[in-house]
Amino acid sequence: MKKAVVFFVSIVMFLSFMASSVSAETPLNAAVDELIGTPYRDGGMSEKGFDCSGFTKFLFDKLGIELTRTSRSQNTEGYWVDKSDLRAGDLVFFNTSGKGISHVGVYLGDGVFAHSASDEGVTKSKLSEKYYKERYVSARRVMWDDIYNQLTTEKSE
Repeated sequence: MKKAVVFFVSIVMFLSFMASSVSAETPLNAAVDELIGTPYRDGGMSEKGFDCSGFTKFLFDKLGIELTRTSRSQNTEGYWVDKSDLRAGDLVFFNTSGKGISHVGVYLGDGVFAHSASDEGVTKSKLSEKYYKERYVSARRVMWDDIYNQLTTEKSE
């Protein structure tokens, strides 16, 4: 019985790992993964270092979508999306300064977003983390359906 439980748990863990690995095979996730670990740099817009909006602008430029430069101006692009309707590629905005929109990231799905944090550089975080949950303001969809389908569909080998 004990062996059967261990085997079952092992299979579940393996399948969970495989499922999470599949999501990393989309062009959007691949582009984000290439930038993970890039240091934070105030005003940065290159692979030498990014601030939050420099990261989203660089990432979306790489994917063929033009964005304005600042988090505040990016919050006027595309159209507003309810938090419950987020999909991969949506921009998520936060008030981290107490003065309105001051931080932006890109939603990746499953409650996770990528952003350039001042203490970590480009990283992934969960919207459910207390810090971000308390500071979440809005989301914008800047990726139309045809582009969304191209960038979030698994790559074939």
